[in-house]
Amino acid sequence: MIHSATKFIGGHGSSLGGVIVDGGRFEWKQYADRFPTLAKPDPSYHGAVFADVAGAAAFVTRIRAVILRDTGAAISPFNAFILLQGLETLSLRVERHVENALKVVDFLSHHPKVTKVNHPSLPTHPDHLLYKQLFPRGGGSIFTFEMAGGQAEAWRFIDSLKVFSLLANVADVKSLVIHPATTTHGQLSPEELAEQHITPSTIRLSIGTEHIDDIIWDLSQAFEQL
Repeated sequence: MIHSATKFIGGHGSSLGGVIVDGGRFEWKQYADRFPTLAKPDPSYHGAVFADVAGAAAFVTRIRAVILRDTGAAISPFNAFILLQGLETLSLRVERHVENALKVVDFLSHHPKVTKVNHPSLPTHPDHLLYKQLFPRGGGSIFTFEMAGGQAEAWRFIDSLKVFSLLANVADVKSLVIHPATTTHGQLSPEELAEQHITPSTIRLSIGTEHIDDIIWDLSQAFEQL
């Protein structure tokens, strides 16, 4: 399992980091042609085979002995401390993220200036049944919606928000907003944007843990500016 600690685990958008969890139960040598770096001799370690010398810890051993050696991707002690602090409140934060997000989805799906909300909790979403199966208590605090109008209206709406922060990261304790077509996906052609279902009126929200009344108020007052 590979996790981005920068997102929900840390929760504050203050540190870059990742987590690799290896169960140590995969038989690498049975699929040597698919995983030669683990099941075949490594020339940088005199022909040693990580699956032989490290056994169940072959994967994480190679991460430290090769990837870390070559890239220097070692997290600082202070950033590790910050991420561990965030981890202590992960379960509480995610509950609040989900609770707030579902209320925002309901608000947006009934707003006259919104043409579409892309969230699997809605019965109209193609993955709704899968969502109910995998997330019986709710999930998904990062989603998009379509504004009535075009890019100018989307930009005006974003610029009118006061509680939401205009940032490209996601899963912070604070609510975030961004315009994907001109930021996170700004390098894509119009055809590529269409393939990703991103339009000039698409807005992405990452719902935070603020009081839901403040979040709804902020969205409402921004709509009033249009």
